[in-house]
Amino acid sequence: MTSQTDKVVVVGAGMVGSTFAYALQLHGAARQIVLIDADRERAEAEALDLSHGAFFTPPVDVRAGDYGDCRGADIVIVCAGAKQKPGQSRMDLVGTNIGICRSVVENVVAQTRDAILLIVTNPVDVLTRAALKFSGLPKRRVIGSGTVLDSARFRYLLSQHCRVDAHNVHSYVLGEHGDSEVVAWSITNIAGLKLDDYCRNCPHKCAKVERDKIADRVRDSAYHIIEAKGATNFAVGLALVKITTSILRDENSVLTVSTLMNGQYGIDDVCLSVPTTVNREGVDRVLSPDLSESELEGLRSSADAIRGVQQKVGLL
Repeated sequence: MTSQTDKVVVVGAGMVGSTFAYALQLHGAARQIVLIDADRERAEAEALDLSHGAFFTPPVDVRAGDYGDCRGADIVIVCAGAKQKPGQSRMDLVGTNIGICRSVVENVVAQTRDAILLIVTNPVDVLTRAALKFSGLPKRRVIGSGTVLDSARFRYLLSQHCRVDAHNVHSYVLGEHGDSEVVAWSITNIAGLKLDDYCRNCPHKCAKVERDKIADRVRDSAYHIIEAKGATNFAVGLALVKITTSILRDENSVLTVSTLMNGQYGIDDVCLSVPTTVNREGVDRVLSPDLSESELEGLRSSADAIRGVQQKVGLL
């Protein structure tokens, strides 16, 4: 099932928003991309720059706009907010970004209640819960980018370590998109083999410490990139294209987006990431694969960390 418009609105034309728009243009999944930014001139410049590449890409109308352009949109992607600075955690941004989130969401729902809201701004799990509250939309239609990127980082690093194509690595990072995230080793498989079975037949005979190093690199990747170049934008832009195309093309893809928990793993009223099927309606099903005891404990601790921030900003 496809939309008649395949219209995507991006609120926030900074590095993440503009990079996502570029990746989406190359991918050809949308027919309209509208950029909204508090700096209208910046949005117009980004849209013009993208439009000049129209000869090289599938047909797409890219332009700057305002909140009125949310009418008729299939997806509104919220990238607006203060960016993470070197040394900051994502949770450090909550005070500034929750106010921005409220303003953006209220402006969007004043124009449409039919679009799916995809929250990208950090701390994404807290802001996804905030967007649910501010919008009043059904929980399946408000989702966060969650740990889709973290899971991709994990797959990449594990594929490099095991010398296997990343497409043959199936693994997830769960919980918070942040310091309390949980690498789900127990449900990781390579080419259909459980990881422990794969490792038994591998000549490298890696020690457990290697797994710990990989998990640390997954968690700390953003810090290193931000320290070196000021922001992460390319990989997250591609992750957003995957989420967006899963919605527009009704793919029922299993992605670790951030969504509201309703008793899964004993967790309630917190948005975090677990494997979730995503389609034209947004969240279709939240899956609950069996986890090890340590992973389950870690996931609940991650939920507690997010809940603590939600309480501080009045979301509970």
